[in-house]
Amino acid sequence: MTPLPRGFRVTPDQDTKQLTAELLFGGSPARVLRLTEAGQAAWRELADGPVASAAAGVLARRLTDAGLAHPVPPEPATPADLTVVVPVRDRAELLDRCLGGLDGRHPVLVVDDGSADPAAVSEVAARHGAKLVRRDVNGGPGPARNTALDHVSTDLVAFVDSDCVPAPDWADRLAEHFADPLVAAVAPRVTPLAPDTAAGRYTRAASSLDLGDRPARVAPGTRVSYVPTAALVVKAAAVREVGAFDPELRFGEDVDLVWRLHKAGHRIRYAPDVHVDHHEPSTWQGLLTRRARYGTSAAPLSQRHPGLLAPLALHPWPTLTVAALLARRPGLAALAFGGSVADLVRRLRADDIPADGVVRAMATAVHQTWLGCGRYGTQFAAPVLAALLLRRGWRAAAASLLFGPPLAAWLKQRPELDPVRYTAAAIADDVAYGAGVWAGCLTHRTLEPVRPALARRLLRTDPKGKR
Repeated sequence: MTPLPRGFRVTPDQDTKQLTAELLFGGSPARVLRLTEAGQAAWRELADGPVASAAAGVLARRLTDAGLAHPVPPEPATPADLTVVVPVRDRAELLDRCLGGLDGRHPVLVVDDGSADPAAVSEVAARHGAKLVRRDVNGGPGPARNTALDHVSTDLVAFVDSDCVPAPDWADRLAEHFADPLVAAVAPRVTPLAPDTAAGRYTRAASSLDLGDRPARVAPGTRVSYVPTAALVVKAAAVREVGAFDPELRFGEDVDLVWRLHKAGHRIRYAPDVHVDHHEPSTWQGLLTRRARYGTSAAPLSQRHPGLLAPLALHPWPTLTVAALLARRPGLAALAFGGSVADLVRRLRADDIPADGVVRAMATAVHQTWLGCGRYGTQFAAPVLAALLLRRGWRAAAASLLFGPPLAAWLKQRPELDPVRYTAAAIADDVAYGAGVWAGCLTHRTLEPVRPALARRLLRTDPKGKR
């Protein structure tokens, strides 16, 4: 295992817990990590300062790969060798705001992707001292970025869309992570810049581009499975190595690139301490149309990356518990929940892992399964849930699945919208995305994007004695 380089610090994830001197719990997916005596010494070293030994570097790599901790890069000794790339099609006013947010420390390349008014784009680029490359035929953001790669000679490339407003030092701060030779891409938090309309207020609370305030390693099947390329700093050689952006993907090209980089053994980081603002649609039509377009990418992505795009992961015990509750069978639900607790306690004790907190953990798993089933049903079977609302025996279950997830999100976030309008907006958002997914399934003749996955293990554990 390649160690995290000397000078890096690590900060534990907010959910990481030290169960005993040798056991750590947390990560994504959740796991229990057993430390040897040497590992415990390395853990103490990391708690006191940066990586200073090979053992600490190996442990730091294992922790950051598992999501139990996150890397904090050292201060760079030299400025980043970096080019800023801005693909654009018309939207000269937004391009002007985007380029105005840059600090001028790095060369800027604007790729005009077949604008109807190329003179306006050219004038803005010239005013900001940016180099301009024009594509005569519009190909979409992926091909535009590929064109830029043909004109870039720096080690790093900072892609930023023309409808973004970056902070002056955003790219340099993200570039610090490339002190780790395994890192190929680092993304900031993309925060919504939305008008004060109902659609804008909803977007500020539930933007699909905003992945939250917690750092993460980006990988399929984890808490942050992809990052958008609205703003992304990449190692140019790594992107070229995996074939750059797929020109056939008009949407989802960012997910595809990230997963190919991951498959090639590179690390991708999400660093939300760096923010880039992103202009959002001002109307419901604009917002929902965009969500539907995003949904159309699911089918081609599932064909390129089989098994990585399951819309819902079902664990047997929590799923049985939720199904029993929805069917109004409290006795069966209690038996299923008790069975799940007993099964997990048995497995933990077999590995000499404390079983404290198992009941709460399984209750959380049941809650998350219910929320997941609700969103899945709304996205892909909303007419069925709506019809069941009219059936006396199914009304409570359908209402729970349809209205429960958005109301739970409203209670957690307390957005600027009232709960009724927020719930209606969230349902419309999910339905629009699901419609896009179904449209993509029909076009590509696949049901993979709507097929749930059966996940057999809720928790990964290191058996006693494993080194």
